[in-house]
Amino acid sequence: MTLNDWLLFLAGGFALSIYPGPNNLLAVTNGAREGGTRALLAGLGRIPAFALLIALTAVGLGVLLANSETFFIVLKWLGAGYLVYLGLRAMTAPDQGPPGAEGLRAPIARLFGREFLVAATNPKAIAIFAAFFPQFVAPGEPVALQFLALGLAFLLLETVAIAIYAYGGGAMARLLGSARGRRRMRLGTGFALAASGALLAMSEPPGRR
Repeated sequence: MTLNDWLLFLAGGFALSIYPGPNNLLAVTNGAREGGTRALLAGLGRIPAFALLIALTAVGLGVLLANSETFFIVLKWLGAGYLVYLGLRAMTAPDQGPPGAEGLRAPIARLFGREFLVAATNPKAIAIFAAFFPQFVAPGEPVALQFLALGLAFLLLETVAIAIYAYGGGAMARLLGSARGRRRMRLGTGFALAASGALLAMSEPPGRR
């Protein structure tokens, strides 16, 4: 791969990573409730899920899954339902005080698992990887090594995006200051998560658009 190809991949990969999708909305929610560092650790739960999807794309299964209408429908309803559930939980959660304050905090393992499930049950992520990564695989060179390099680079960009949203959520909650302000933020991020679930439920398989 040429330097120009790498620059294009990094630019496109960062655009995909920073897009305010379900996982990034969840990172903001966690940042507001748990603080930036805990939200960052939780956000790393999406990394193994994306690594698995990239590996499936590398062996050719990503294209098959992205174009399987039955698989798409089952996965989208699982993902949509889970996003709506998380959104409602965020909207009805009690105030825990400013991020980082003492109080009841969800275990990191639970937050990590939520991020993993949101990433793994998003059929659009499979379609994106199946469409995006092959464009940067040079013919005549080892495919596995290229996907490994591209995958590691993308996961690094994703980690940067997690940090931006996690610490951004914490900063927003601190700026709002009051319990009323934090509640408004919980309502806003919860609604955004639930809306993402509704939009995912209304989406169609790639072949039908």
